[in-house]
Amino acid sequence: MPKYKSVLSLIMAALLSVPPAGLAASHREAPITALDHKADITDFFAFVSYNDPSKVTFILDVDPFLEPGNGPNYFPFDDNILYTIKVDNDNDAVEDITFEVKFQTEIRAPGVFTGFVGAGDGINAPANSPPPVAPGTPIVPPAITSLDGPGSAGLSLRQRYTVTMVKHGISTPLTNSTGGPLFAVPSNVGPRTMPDYPALAQEGIYSLDKGIRVFAGTVDDPFYIDLGAAFDSLNFRLGAGGGVLTAAQDANDNVNTAPDFVSGYNVNTIAIEVPIAMLTRTGTQVAANNPAATIGAWGATYRPRITVRRAPLGAESSGSYSQVQRMGNPLINELIIGTGFKDYWSMSQPKDDAQFAHFDLDPLLARVLNAVYGINIPTPPRTDLLPLVTYAPPIAAPGTKPGPVADLLRLNTGVPPTPAANRRRLGLLAGDTAGFPNGRRVSDDVTDIAARAVAGVLSSGFNVFPNNRIGDGVNTNDVPYQETFPYVAFAQSGRDRRHIDPGEAGCTMNTGAACPIN
Repeated sequence: MPKYKSVLSLIMAALLSVPPAGLAASHREAPITALDHKADITDFFAFVSYNDPSKVTFILDVDPFLEPGNGPNYFPFDDNILYTIKVDNDNDAVEDITFEVKFQTEIRAPGVFTGFVGAGDGINAPANSPPPVAPGTPIVPPAITSLDGPGSAGLSLRQRYTVTMVKHGISTPLTNSTGGPLFAVPSNVGPRTMPDYPALAQEGIYSLDKGIRVFAGTVDDPFYIDLGAAFDSLNFRLGAGGGVLTAAQDANDNVNTAPDFVSGYNVNTIAIEVPIAMLTRTGTQVAANNPAATIGAWGATYRPRITVRRAPLGAESSGSYSQVQRMGNPLINELIIGTGFKDYWSMSQPKDDAQFAHFDLDPLLARVLNAVYGINIPTPPRTDLLPLVTYAPPIAAPGTKPGPVADLLRLNTGVPPTPAANRRRLGLLAGDTAGFPNGRRVSDDVTDIAARAVAGVLSSGFNVFPNNRIGDGVNTNDVPYQETFPYVAFAQSGRDRRHIDPGEAGCTMNTGAACPIN
């Protein structure tokens, strides 16, 4: 199931195994999103910005397993979807602040056979235009070097978007500080069409009102996992210790001993960086020991309730918006909620998650871990996972109102970011207090964290070997992340991307080593 994140979801959800909600890295985790990829949230991230601890970065990824070379139309955002990022700051699992993003697509060169085309510099080539075109007349647009202006002529398929903040029921459009439109960054077609793609992508980072920054476009999928092994009933590879990592394998956050099945794929992302003072209920940035420091966040996608197909005309949508998908923590819907309930869960609200408690109190994933690895697991009900679904320590400060059980990604905004040299993929489990499940950074290994949590490492007496060494052997992404906004790596090249398979050299970006086959 392309929601490799679903493994995480299940694991995380299991991990949450307390009443309902769960972690949610997900790709096509529910029947409704398996059929509606554009509305499918693959991952949701929230963390204090690495280079500006006065701000929080939210990242909403949608549309899984985008093959970078899959032209001619590639993978734009859907004009009919309302993409949202929601924040709860008073512990009731109801949004107090919402950021709404809407896209509008234009086809600027309807006679061109592909969404993006460009060759040469537009001056020196092409100069040999065949009859009846006058000699020297450019037929093919020059290489794409910008999102707007002369260097954008080859961007036939171009998307503008708007960002609206809804707070206390008041909608406020957020405008570009330069006064210009916001353009989504297109897929990376390749070096001839887009000779300096990093520069092109950087152009898509915009400063908005109120100190907010935004980026929208196609990027490398930041998630990593041995997906094939995970969905073969956690049949992790022998080369990775048969699912139980050695001390050396577990300690090295930069080397993979199993293949990353998401390597070489892109995803569509919306990243928003917001001052912390705009997010807390006090309107200020407070210390980590203050109950107001911890917020809950999640993403949700919506479609209009009515769509009429009008062939040969385009479809026409109307009516109020209906929720298609939501995600807070990685893994719950995918790995914890039963398939017959997944669509209902996707369209429900976090505040109502208690209705799914029976899935979390005795997660099936824990039973799978017991059967596969022969480990002892905590006896249900699994209250050890309660901090993941309520406002509770060690994420929230002591004395914080716990609120209802709900699938929110909780972030203590008073905890400063961890410097890159000290950042650990296992987050809180490794003593890195700025990592998952205190929010979620792009580099956090939610697969291993979730598996171990479900195995009981949060319970007294269960944080022992092998429970605390279960892992898929994929410890890092196939390409480096960025240390500045938007933090994800820019899109992989349609011409030059690679999917790393078992036994193939290049398993780990730092060593070029081969991945094990068995």
